[in-house]
Amino acid sequence: MLDNEKRLKLFFASNQLTEIDLDRVEKKHGMNLNRGLHHSNDKDTDYYPQFDKAIRAQASEMAEHYEIFYCLEKTARRIIAEALESAEPKTWWNNTRIPSQIHAEVEKRMQRERDSGMTMRSEDPLDFTTFGELAEIIKANWGIFGSIFNSIKAVEKVMNSLNALRGPIAHCTTLAEDEALRLRLSVRDWFRLME
Repeated sequence: MLDNEKRLKLFFASNQLTEIDLDRVEKKHGMNLNRGLHHSNDKDTDYYPQFDKAIRAQASEMAEHYEIFYCLEKTARRIIAEALESAEPKTWWNNTRIPSQIHAEVEKRMQRERDSGMTMRSEDPLDFTTFGELAEIIKANWGIFGSIFNSIKAVEKVMNSLNALRGPIAHCTTLAEDEALRLRLSVRDWFRLME
């Protein structure tokens, strides 16, 4: 049985996916459903029009997949952080909760960003983990996550599927129609893990 906090989180995540679906309907049919959302078209008017029209159309199509994955990954990181924080407030990152190889890789990534001279994406080490590493953290701490997710094998399967789908989204290639459908189904599977 889900507690109220989990139900609320699932409600908000489902709402985000519904908004993305409604955005797609509006775009596909050239209509405005007057949902009170104001999408900004602040694209660079000097340079953006110089990109090939076909590439701009692909970018627009891929944007919805990116939004879905962005919401999913941020939600997964929040669930992990909150669960580990409640188990071991303030010390969970620097103890045995994070597998040593993940801890070492994250430290390297953070140092690379510091050395770049650019603004770091975050001060939170969890933001420097890969999606695959998030699955490893869940599995390594199943004693905590077993009360959130209903099956460790299902978590592994769904996270592997999502990680494979993440590649084309993150690396600026188009997502085949079948894979776009698989993404939506995998996101549904993710939420089913918490039922």
